[in-house]
Amino acid sequence: MTRSRAQDPEVCGVTAAIAVIDGKWKTNLLWLLESGPQRPGELRRQLPGLSEKVLTQALREMAADGLVHREVYDSLPLKTEYSLTEFGRDLADALGPLAHWGHRRLDRLGHPQLIS
Repeated sequence: MTRSRAQDPEVCGVTAAIAVIDGKWKTNLLWLLESGPQRPGELRRQLPGLSEKVLTQALREMAADGLVHREVYDSLPLKTEYSLTEFGRDLADALGPLAHWGHRRLDRLGHPQLIS
């Protein structure tokens, strides 16, 4: 799905929302930032396999979409923190029921006899 779909007024709301969180890492980043502001290095340590380049790109896209706030502190060494905006918190809250559905689905996959 392209990022332009997130801005297309002709797509359904679910498609527009999914376009904003599309990708391997954005939902994980949302989940981690729910606990409070974090520095990029802290985020990378919690997500093995996430490269610095991909992290930077994802955070920039999330900031452009209004989901995260980037705070740069004027100190030496420079310190940067990312936190969820109110809009980002709204999205995280909206994803809660979807996460619960996903866990139920995983439970069903672990018990094939329950699938009808």
